[in-house]
Amino acid sequence: MLVPLVLATMASQALLVVLAPTIVAIAADLDAPVATVGQARSVTALVSVAASMALTARADRLPVRTLVRWGSSLAIAACALVGAAASTGAFLTAHVLVGLAFAPLLSGGFAGLAAFPPERRAWATGYVAGANALAWIVVNPVAAALTAAFSWRVALAAPATVALAALATSGAAASVPSGHPATTLWESLRFGPARRWVLSEVAAFAAWTCVLTFGGAFFIEVVGVTQSAVGWVLAAGAAAYLVASSRAGRLAQSVPLRRLVWVSALAMAVVIPLLLGVVRAPAPAVATFCVVAMVAGVRTPASAGLALEQLPEHPAAMASARTAATQSGYLVGALVGGTLIAGPGYRALGVVLAAIMAASAWLVRRVRDVATAP
Repeated sequence: MLVPLVLATMASQALLVVLAPTIVAIAADLDAPVATVGQARSVTALVSVAASMALTARADRLPVRTLVRWGSSLAIAACALVGAAASTGAFLTAHVLVGLAFAPLLSGGFAGLAAFPPERRAWATGYVAGANALAWIVVNPVAAALTAAFSWRVALAAPATVALAALATSGAAASVPSGHPATTLWESLRFGPARRWVLSEVAAFAAWTCVLTFGGAFFIEVVGVTQSAVGWVLAAGAAAYLVASSRAGRLAQSVPLRRLVWVSALAMAVVIPLLLGVVRAPAPAVATFCVVAMVAGVRTPASAGLALEQLPEHPAAMASARTAATQSGYLVGALVGGTLIAGPGYRALGVVLAAIMAASAWLVRRVRDVATAP
């Protein structure tokens, strides 16, 4: 039951991860600024948000294995289309298909968690959330090495391979039966705690994915890490994230989810500006990046578990709402990051991201927590 969910989530993240270690090479090959190439995330986010909104009303009735199969097939086609792009316009347009693949992959991965009994769900959520880090650990160094040895186009074979593995194992995903009428995203947002959770997740992912999107460029352009080594730097952060997320289930058993989410969000608000605005030597920069990733590894699965508590009768719909929220965060993060990097620079970006994470912490404090609700 767990393997296809992990692979689906890993495949969704791999579609995004491959941009981080290759973004500088893509910009050079297509003769475009790094900030412009980074807007591929914006295209992916816009399409994925729209696709997730469409899925929300249907997700409760679609088998999880169907979502995984759709997403995996689209992901393989998307990798081929992006790799064939001959211009910046074609490159950005190809990411429409990336967005269409991302939505069912991530929604299916998290919706499948509802099939686990409550006492095992936190454990399973930690591993599914940790699949994001697996993509960074596996895809990042492979993509960086393939880019250095061949080209960024060859590097797209890495996410395509993960998607193929998800497709091959999709039949093992357990269905999540629902005896409740389907709900739309707008109906979900009428419920105050769910709405506040969605807004807090948008803010958190705007900050965190901005760090991930432009992290490779930051380490290359500011810290001085080489193209071939940056994949390993990002993989080190992913390893820290995986260690934290795989153990977050145990932590969630002793600390209420809501508290775990807002405290970790505040911690990220402190460490992110240190990374982007203060640290410049390679070793301290890598260490600080790993700290940010480890705190994010605590926040993400705790927040995913908190989401399922908001509308427990509609787990698949809430998973689709989560996908829409994370992709909205990707969109905001890409726009904010591209604008500030092209203007005042990374230090200003760190200050803005700290404010965004603080806002996320404030919002999530007003979300319902089953452990403390009357």
